[in-house]
Amino acid sequence: MNDAAKCIDLLRQKARLTAMLAPSFPIVYEYPQIVTRLRVLGFQHVIEVTVGAKRTNEAVINFFKSNPGGRVIASPCAGFVRLVRKTYPHMEKYLGLKIDSPMVASARIAKTSYPDAQPVFIGPCLAKKLESSEDYPDLNIIVLTYRELDKIFEEFKIGDGPDQPASKFDLEEPATRMYPADGGLTNSSGLRELLKEDEIRIISGWKNIPAALDEFEKNPKIRFLDILFCDGGCISGPGIASKLSVEEKVKKIQEFQVRDAMR
Repeated sequence: MNDAAKCIDLLRQKARLTAMLAPSFPIVYEYPQIVTRLRVLGFQHVIEVTVGAKRTNEAVINFFKSNPGGRVIASPCAGFVRLVRKTYPHMEKYLGLKIDSPMVASARIAKTSYPDAQPVFIGPCLAKKLESSEDYPDLNIIVLTYRELDKIFEEFKIGDGPDQPASKFDLEEPATRMYPADGGLTNSSGLRELLKEDEIRIISGWKNIPAALDEFEKNPKIRFLDILFCDGGCISGPGIASKLSVEEKVKKIQEFQVRDAMR
């Protein structure tokens, strides 16, 4: 049974579920309407994965504070991690795999806050399904793409504007909302206060990965490689049904960040 089918089955059983909504959601959904729709669908709790991203950032900062001269490649991107394992296994030693990705960190938060509920990650990435099933089976995270969520909404006849009072996140973190864009980790973590600009490389797009890894391996001055598999970052994940350009997607997230801060 695939993840979408599992989620549908649990919804029909009226099981307790926690939705973990990835920060790229403003590209395809309006807030707070999307939270309301998820609650009408049957989710008891809806949290923003930015809360997990904050923990990921804290772990990266702690690594560099505890390891003067240390070098690491960011590992929140499940697609990139799998590429390294398959094609560049000699580079795996540099991956910060002891640092939870935002999805994993959010699942741990959800299990602590709502221990009786099943965590369901909703985002743009297919590789997150492998991260969940292969790397963290103990957390039992169901992973849905936005495309799959849309089909589930159709299955249960949940429209764009349910006749319900507007609902907000149970847990949220505005500071990391730009995480899915190119350089999101670096730009939201305060890493530039610890490292010099020439010690950081920000890369997105699978075509740019070979050169970036080669440079990191040959140039010991580079201490942090902030890398995402999709062009422009997670905003271009295959689980997003959108014809917007990369720039337009980034603008959507920025608009949500600014608009929500003004509420």
